Amino acid sequence: LEHVHCVSMPSRFSSGETRADAQLVAESLGCEFLELPIESIAASFADALREPTGGGPSGLTAENLQARIRGTLLMALSNTHGWLVVSTGNKSELAVGYSTLYGDMVGGFSLLKDVLKTDVWRLARYLNERAGRELIPVSTIERSPSAELRDAQLDEDSLPPYADLDPVLAAYVELDRSREELLEEFDPDVVDRALALVDRAEYKR
Repeated sequence: LEHVHCVSMPSRFSSGETRADAQLVAESLGCEFLELPIESIAASFADALREPTGGGPSGLTAENLQARIRGTLLMALSNTHGWLVVSTGNKSELAVGYSTLYGDMVGGFSLLKDVLKTDVWRLARYLNERAGRELIPVSTIERSPSAELRDAQLDEDSLPPYADLDPVLAAYVELDRSREELLEEFDPDVVDRALALVDRAEYKR
């Protein structure tokens, strides 16, 4: 793990808990930890875009801009030090397009691309059990997931709960089950939302 470098890039939307947990994970694993705040960079981008966007980036534009700033910083570190950037997206996020092109999709290797979100949590708990200690802070497993790109943001603002979403994704993406088959087994609202998101996000993959 001496070759693993953890980089935290907080903005004004990053909670104190998230920032503390990021450092705690790095310390627990024995990895180098860097913190590169992005707020001033985002402000510079906003100034540059103020006129062409009619007042500055807002909404999804402002959210995606933060992710892309982070991707740019990581690639700069990669180019400078010869590091391989590991993409952060898991299978659930990539399937439904809850990932930003040129942002959190940046990287040379997507370690979790075939691991559903609920399985990420299961793996984290397993690693803690195997280590006999809180190798991965339990707060990072139990906290409601959020991209923290705007105030009070939660993943469930945009997606069904992962406990409901992941079984549908597994059946649709991995088992190639039809909509009709899925409707026999799962909540119709979750099925229709999931299928629409997966199909609409195909261009990102």
